[in-house]
Amino acid sequence: MSSGGVRFTVLQRSLHWLMAACILAMFFIGVGMVSTVMPKYIPLLATHKTLGMAILVLALIRLVVRLRYGAPRLPADLPEPMKLAAHLSHYALYALMIAMPLIGWAMMSASAYPIVLYGGIHLPAILPQSDAVRTILWNAHHYLAFAFFALVLLHLAAALFHALVRRDGVFQSMAPGPSHDKVAAAE
Repeated sequence: MSSGGVRFTVLQRSLHWLMAACILAMFFIGVGMVSTVMPKYIPLLATHKTLGMAILVLALIRLVVRLRYGAPRLPADLPEPMKLAAHLSHYALYALMIAMPLIGWAMMSASAYPIVLYGGIHLPAILPQSDAVRTILWNAHHYLAFAFFALVLLHLAAALFHALVRRDGVFQSMAPGPSHDKVAAAE
């Protein structure tokens, strides 16, 4: 779905940048978590689980908002393969923003670990205990995290390409801050 506007709504832009910060933090926390056996592991794990569930909720909200309000059209002169890559990469980003927390939750459930978030919120197990399933889910979570990181880097590279090379308004459509459309129209 595309909207006629040249920018995403304030709500869409706010969710995007909030989630960008959460996902970046999640990458660092995840790396720190798997690279330590120190006492810091427990608070890192609690933060990782809580932030993962926050990302899941935000991603679902963001998906509903995106379906409701759409997105600005891509530039007409953008080559078709680039348009296809943009659409496919966004589907993949949404899929991973939703799948990664669900896989983590399922992995913890299959491990028979209690899923306790900050504030003492207990999540129910969504799978029965199973070492075999836990191993499969751990591997999926691990390797998809690398794919997610690569996709985020690709997304960042594309944003910079649109901002610095093409200067076609794609970056500005999601840029934080007030619209500069009136200034550009006056020039």
